[in-house]
This record gives sequence, structure tokens and C-alpha cells, in this order.
Amino acid sequence: MNFHLTPGAEGLRTRLFHIIFESDTPGAKAFDIALIVAILMSVTIIMLDSIEIYAERYGEVFFYLEWTFTLLFTIELALRIYCLEKPTLYLRSFYGIVDLIAVLPTWLVLLVPGAHGLVIVRLLRVLRIFRILRLMEFVGEARLLLDALKRSLRQILLFFSAIFMVITLFAALMYTLESPEAGFTSIPMSMYWAIVSMTTVGYGDIVPATALGKAITMILMLLGYSIIAVPTGVFSAQVIRSIREERYSEEACPGCGHERHEKRARYCLRCGTWLDEHSEDPRKKDETHEKDEKADPASD
Repeated sequence: MNFHLTPGAEGLRTRLFHIIFESDTPGAKAFDIALIVAILMSVTIIMLDSIEIYAERYGEVFFYLEWTFTLLFTIELALRIYCLEKPTLYLRSFYGIVDLIAVLPTWLVLLVPGAHGLVIVRLLRVLRIFRILRLMEFVGEARLLLDALKRSLRQILLFFSAIFMVITLFAALMYTLESPEAGFTSIPMSMYWAIVSMTTVGYGDIVPATALGKAITMILMLLGYSIIAVPTGVFSAQVIRSIREERYSEEACPGCGHERHEKRARYCLRCGTWLDEHSEDPRKKDETHEKDEKADPASD
């Protein structure tokens, strides 16, 4: 995790913390595996419950299983809060919010009036699918992707802002040139056409009728091909940067000043200087031992 969590008091809370938030002990690994299985089973039940034929046949079974998983996840969340020194730090984090989304919808359904809130109830039930996001907590590489996404967020937002302006301009232009019979009944509908054309999906439900409109469509499609890879490139560059920072250290060699050694490296790749400032170079111990043997005749 990217934030620093600490257990509450010594004893039970500390033991629970090591089991729930760490994965270097047999108990912690078993807990993680059991939690992953429970998440996958819960999400599978939600998906099956959305299929009408299964909902009619096994709706009652799904209902009880869903409440069983909800109780288990609620107990797990309560234990997480109990064993932490500062629970609010976790609840404000990404995984803490996902944990709340995973259990709150089922409990909130009890508070929503049935007849007048069917749409809200359905929305709350669908929100439980967010439990699948909790699997990211168990994938080490997911942290690299999240770091890369955070770093590239400003560039991607700027990119989509520029795309939105281009789409608006083309939509306004096509709304002016094309007739409502062709589907361009408003600027928002024309924006829908522009997005479909720029992404080269081409649904065909709105098609320009004039030659000038078709020429503009061609330009928009070519423009889409040329810019669709921009956010991918930005995100890929940040992923590579995160991987490098994860692997390499920024500290310079005290001997030659060479940078970007692997974090596990103990000697400089260029000059062979000992890099770990917190411990003594073992070669110096060997040299000192050899000098002592030479200086001490009895050692012969």
C-alpha cells in the first residue's frame, strides 16, 4: 500500500494487523487467498443474479449467499478498523473506499422504500460489483499502474480537454451543414456523431448526406487515427518511469558519482565502490584481517 498503516495496541490488534495487512506469514497468506476466493465468488453471484433465467430459478439462493458474503466482508472491514491505530487513514484511502462500497449497498437496500426506489435499489446492487477492485490490493504490479495513472493524470486530462474542444467544433460545423433528416438534430447529437467518427467505430446511425459533410467526416476519422495513441503513449511512459524508480536507486556512487544503480546493488558498476552507507564494506574487513596476520608472527 502507498500509505503507512500502523497497528493499534500490542496484543490481539497487532496480531490481527499482521494477518490482515501483511502477507509474509502463513496466516496472512491464507487470509489473502480466502479473501480473494470470497471476492470472486461474490462477484460471480452478482453476475449470475443479473441473468433473468438464473434469477428466477436461484434467486432465493443468491439472496442468502449475497447476505452471507456481505456479513463476512462487514466483519472483515470491522476487524481492519479495529486493529488500526488510525482507522480514518485507511477509510480515506482507495482500498478503504472500495471496502465501504463493497458492503454498504446491501445494507442501504434495507433503508430504501421498495415501491418508489426500484431504480435506486438496482443501482445500489450493481455497485457491489466494485468488490472486484479489491483484487488490485493483492497484485503488486497494480501499484505501479496506479502510480503511473496518477502521474499522467494531468497530461491525460489536458489531452481529453483538447479532444472535447475539437469534437465540439466539428459537431457545431456538421450541425450547421447537415439537415436534421440526416440525424444532426442538435449539437449534442452531432457531438455523439463526432465521437463515434473520431474513434472510427462507425455505428452508421447518423451519416452525413452532403459531399462537404462526408469530406469533414474523413478528416475527423484521420484525425482520430493520429491522436488515439497519445494517451496510451503518455501512460506507457509513466509506467516505464515507475518501473525504473521501483528498480533503480537515485543515490550517486560516493566514489565516482555514477547514478541509477539497482536498489539491490552493493557495489558500483563502474568503479566498484561499496554503496551501502549503513554498513561496512566487507572487503575492508578482509584487508584488515590480512594485515593483522602479516603483522602477527605467531599467526605463521
